[in-house]
Amino acid sequence: MPHEVIMPALGMAQDSGLIVAWHKRPGDAVSEGDVLFEVETDKATMEVEAQTDGFLLQVRRDAGDDVPVGEVIAMIGDSKEDVQAEESPADAPLPADTDLPTGREVIMPALGMAQDSGLIVAWHKAPGDAVAAGDILFEVETDKSTMEVEAGHDGFVAALLAEAGEDAPVGEAIAIISADKPEAPVQRSRKSAPAAAPTAPPAATAPKAAPKAPVPATPPPPARAEVVSEHDRILASPKARRLALEQRLDLNRLVREGYPQPYHVKDLEILRSLPAEAAPGPSSGARRITAQVPSDGFSRFALWAAEQAGLQDDGALLAGLAGASLKSDGAVVAVETPVGTRHYSVPGRQFGDVAETDSGTAVDLVLRDLRSSRIGSVHLGPEDSPVLTVSARGEGFALTLECASHHLTASEAVALLSDFAGRMEQPLRHLL
Repeated sequence: MPHEVIMPALGMAQDSGLIVAWHKRPGDAVSEGDVLFEVETDKATMEVEAQTDGFLLQVRRDAGDDVPVGEVIAMIGDSKEDVQAEESPADAPLPADTDLPTGREVIMPALGMAQDSGLIVAWHKAPGDAVAAGDILFEVETDKSTMEVEAGHDGFVAALLAEAGEDAPVGEAIAIISADKPEAPVQRSRKSAPAAAPTAPPAATAPKAAPKAPVPATPPPPARAEVVSEHDRILASPKARRLALEQRLDLNRLVREGYPQPYHVKDLEILRSLPAEAAPGPSSGARRITAQVPSDGFSRFALWAAEQAGLQDDGALLAGLAGASLKSDGAVVAVETPVGTRHYSVPGRQFGDVAETDSGTAVDLVLRDLRSSRIGSVHLGPEDSPVLTVSARGEGFALTLECASHHLTASEAVALLSDFAGRMEQPLRHLL
């Protein structure tokens, strides 16, 4: 079957490309990866490769032509005899869909030279919404990446012609942006769009299209609600994101549980094994909050303290920072590590006054030091005393505070974790 060669979209705002030169002539044998032609946009000149083996047929556009993105400009067939076989059908204009509003079409872009289609992960705008050219209109996934695609035009979303979760061929119109606010914006699925004829009355399609359209339209809300990470974006591989969408798995759970991003398919097994989240009621007395420390200031500070002040005990330094974060006149902090637990008395802000004390002393705070372990997150529930857990996360730390409501009020818990996070990032401010 002949393979279409289309004008690729080499940029999000690209409407057309100028053919600079053809590297193959009609009838030439081509192999996958051979350079077919060069195309120039307003930003770059790129070489476009053949995506299949065969013979170059029907070169429909010459060097020097400015061609709209998505237009078929050549065909690659299995043999030279295919030259005449595909003459008119590809050139024949498609029938106009009079049901659609007028406006500028938004096509499925080509994010890579070998891309034939893209999966719409989520729409960021709804029919009727106002949109600016630089606004993110939708997310598209290929076999290599997930990209956010801008609208490219100012106006209003007059039509969405595909749903989240559907594949659309590169170059196909998937949205229409009109200059004026549409009176009746359109939203449809690719499955039902081609079949509707302009003369068919609404009653003829309602029994079939109406019940089915809402069903695939229901899944997109979870996909749009997928933004709850600290960067307002969950980082996941395209395959993991697609499987999570298909299997109704909430990647937010991995974020809330503290599992490091980006997520891959193997992380979905962890997600499936997580216990169902219980909706906290008024009687729930557990508190759990987390924080991220982007850089490790503590390790550098510990080296400085050992060299300049002779403070060799990292546990005492951690206890000093944690105890001071409690904002009390004095505290006893138990520092737990994978090899044991040591108790420290923290009378004030001076590290030199922090001293190891008897293990039977009542503890005000437990600091669980997991920096040297492979554990990235904890969710163990409240214990007899508030527990601060420190684990490694990239170049910094992940901090988790777990306590019962009678240990700390909500504001006290937030203040404790915020203060300790700041001290772990910039320990020297503790001395000020």
